[in-house]
Amino acid sequence: MDMIEFDDFKKLEMRVGTVVEVERIPKTDKLYKMMVDVGEAEPIQIVSSLVPYYKADELMDQRIIVLVNLRPTRLGGEISYGMLLAAETKDEKECVLLTTMNPIVNGTPIT
Repeated sequence: MDMIEFDDFKKLEMRVGTVVEVERIPKTDKLYKMMVDVGEAEPIQIVSSLVPYYKADELMDQRIIVLVNLRPTRLGGEISYGMLLAAETKDEKECVLLTTMNPIVNGTPIT
């Protein structure tokens, strides 16, 4: 395992967010395009490969953890402006979203 310094960890901006829209990205096997409310004026778009693990309606209104200061990247023809956090087994058979135990305001920082 590679070790990082605390200052490196502080560079990550993670927040609580709520999924407000979900749709499959056409012509892809695994990708959803999601709009996530992370406490900003507008929701951000996140592209994630959750199709094998979740139905679209299961993702709606989920309170998730989002890395919001990741450089945008293009996936399946769409731009992703963040990354949701999930736990996935090495064999990729199971994947679960990270969430909060209790309700908390969108945009709340993860520390």
